[in-house]
Amino acid sequence: MTATTESIDLVRAAALAADQKKAENVVAFDVSESLAITDVFMVASAPNERQVSAVVDAVEEALIERFDRRPLRREGKGEGRWVLLDFGDAVIHVLHDEDREFYALERLWGDCPAIDVQLPAPGRPDAAGPADDDAARAV
Repeated sequence: MTATTESIDLVRAAALAADQKKAENVVAFDVSESLAITDVFMVASAPNERQVSAVVDAVEEALIERFDRRPLRREGKGEGRWVLLDFGDAVIHVLHDEDREFYALERLWGDCPAIDVQLPAPGRPDAAGPADDDAARAV
């Protein structure tokens, strides 16, 4: 079994919203073969708690607007270090850079197929932020 088209579309919209708020290193994995509880994990990070919160807010707003979906559960919003948004078929993790490095979720789920989140290439007009910021955002 593989992730549904709907869950992949959801995570792509979440990734775009996160990218537009300057989230770093946005990746997604199809975990449907490994987990019975969800289809897709997305992981993104930000350099500080305020930015983590902005990314989370943008993701929530985008998924409400586009899919009329609200998270079933939200964990960690108050601390702003690691926020988990559970949409059922997709789980979005937004972590502070330090926590992301420490917990290394990509290593845990790295054997699962990666999902192309289809973010705009840096420097393109549809990319998040001006081209001058792209060097600072490079992963």
